[in-house]
Amino acid sequence: MQVNIVQRPAYSLGVLTLAPNEPIRAESGAMVSMSYGITLQTNTGGGVWKALKRSVVGGESFFQNVYVAPPQGGEVTVAPSLPGDLYLLNVHQYEQYFLQSGAYVASELSVEFDTSWGGARSFFGTGGGLFMLRTAGNGQIVVSAYGAIIERVLQPGEVYTVDTGHIVAFTQNMQFNVRPVGGLKSTFFSGEGLVVDLTGPGRVLIQTRSISAFLDWLIPKIPKREN
Repeated sequence: MQVNIVQRPAYSLGVLTLAPNEPIRAESGAMVSMSYGITLQTNTGGGVWKALKRSVVGGESFFQNVYVAPPQGGEVTVAPSLPGDLYLLNVHQYEQYFLQSGAYVASELSVEFDTSWGGARSFFGTGGGLFMLRTAGNGQIVVSAYGAIIERVLQPGEVYTVDTGHIVAFTQNMQFNVRPVGGLKSTFFSGEGLVVDLTGPGRVLIQTRSISAFLDWLIPKIPKREN
């Protein structure tokens, strides 16, 4: 799979070029277009129980789509459901990632996800609605964000603090600690909620917009039905 991301960062589109007979996996609803001859197979991606954990715990679709190129190869284009950016991650034995729930868009079949790791509970119920998926295997993953994606590379021992609603992904070797942004007053009235302290070495991907902040702005403006 060769990946070219265009129209960045507000309305990114991932152009996935497939080798002859190559399969790729994509989140339900992510496909925008595909070349003639591509076949589609829909499955649970590892069985019903694994699909249930992925959808309930990880915020992904219960069913996943597998696109298979014809003998001459082909192309599939993918996009996230919200306006925002796409980013290509390469995972392997020495570099795996934690992904924000909902960030997954597409990947090679050699990439897998684990929703059973205990550390995910540290993020559950945060102000950003953050629950992390853990990558495994080797291959390429296309992830998405609401807004643009920026990368920070942390040196050994360097600590960087990110609002939980802006986390997209970070490398698994990094230590993290979720905490209130300040004291009790700051936590409830600053509008910031919870943050996560990440300790390097490692990489962290940050989205420039927050879905929860957008909903906080939007919902009061929706007209209410009068009885």
